[in-house]
Amino acid sequence: MFYDTAKIFVKGGDGGNGCLSFRREKYVPRGGPDGGDGGSGGNVVFIADEGLHTLADFHYRAHFKADRGQHGRGSNMHGARAADMIIRVPVGTVVKDAESGEILADLIRHGQRFIAATGGRGGRGNARFLSNLNRAPRIAEKGEPGQERWLLLELKIMADVGLVGYPNAGKSTLLAACTAAKPKIADYPFTTLQPNLGVVKLEEYSFVLADIPGLIEGAHAGAGLGQEFLRHVERTRVLIHVVDAAGTEGRDPVDDYIKINSELSLYREQLAQLPQVVVANKIDLPEAEANLPRIEKAVLADGRRLFAISAVTGQGIKQMLYHVGELLQSIPLPAKSNEVPEEIIYRPTSEETINIKRQGGIFIIESHRLEKLVAMTDFNEEQAVRRFQRILANMGVDQALADAGAKAGDVVRIGRYELEYHPGLI
Repeated sequence: MFYDTAKIFVKGGDGGNGCLSFRREKYVPRGGPDGGDGGSGGNVVFIADEGLHTLADFHYRAHFKADRGQHGRGSNMHGARAADMIIRVPVGTVVKDAESGEILADLIRHGQRFIAATGGRGGRGNARFLSNLNRAPRIAEKGEPGQERWLLLELKIMADVGLVGYPNAGKSTLLAACTAAKPKIADYPFTTLQPNLGVVKLEEYSFVLADIPGLIEGAHAGAGLGQEFLRHVERTRVLIHVVDAAGTEGRDPVDDYIKINSELSLYREQLAQLPQVVVANKIDLPEAEANLPRIEKAVLADGRRLFAISAVTGQGIKQMLYHVGELLQSIPLPAKSNEVPEEIIYRPTSEETINIKRQGGIFIIESHRLEKLVAMTDFNEEQAVRRFQRILANMGVDQALADAGAKAGDVVRIGRYELEYHPGLI
């Protein structure tokens, strides 16, 4: 089964906890803090792999979580960093934020990497908090939570030439006649429900040909799964527009030609500007001869080349393919770099913004920085709690809560944690 979309959840590994430890050696009183730092959590990394051609695996597994870093230990022993979780996806995969629809990465080259969720940093051990004022710090941070988010994956096939046209125009038959591909072919609409690829081999060169499932009027707005199909046309460099010259479905071939071009333009103007070769198929049928002059007139008016062919008998196919091959040779290939593909890293928006809103009797503080702070604070240790309170006071959170109407005893929620508010203490 061919899958070209998927929705998945990714989470970077949590950082390891810092260690709260003191040296305890014979004849060494007050040995001092020696708690080591925790290791960083692993990242979730996508890597484009030209050996993959579908997103089917993501329909059987939708959650991906990297390992957390190791915890710190006494004697200043730091925890090890966790290994990254590697997820291989087909070349041509577009990664989007599921909530906003923002494109985060477009993986178009083999080996290209995208860090979709970074692991949390390890918490600092109490040895890090030693100072002249605090010789025995009982503060050790918990590991920072890894980033987490829902992602949409969309696969846009990588082909040189795309076959477009109404259902039953003969695209699949033409693909089978030109290549070794064996698409499902039958005499009813929407036989082809997924893109099919084949390689056209000519004497001097070859190219990849894609059969895009039949489009209908309104495809740009999603009719007949049109948007799912049109997405695959975006990567192609040349279009072969197949028209049923015989009008075997009771449609007018000239009207079909005009409507398909309109759908391409409405979906994305750049598609309508792609070099297009028009093919009048089913020329072996008597009805096609009568329609051919009208089709030729419409095609020539758009400045395009028309080929009359029969995908069943093979008539005219060879000449058409050589013309397409020459057309591809005249179009420069996308620039390819010999350098190692760049690594793309998702970076969330600024973490300094603090928003406070009231929901019933609960005051909700929205701040990435504070969510990390509260998650990394050990509330079982009094010194850690006092440090947390000082940071909130310095950031102006106490005053902001008071201005929002918070009173002693009210519940304050920061991320997944709920705290009781007391002026000056939270």
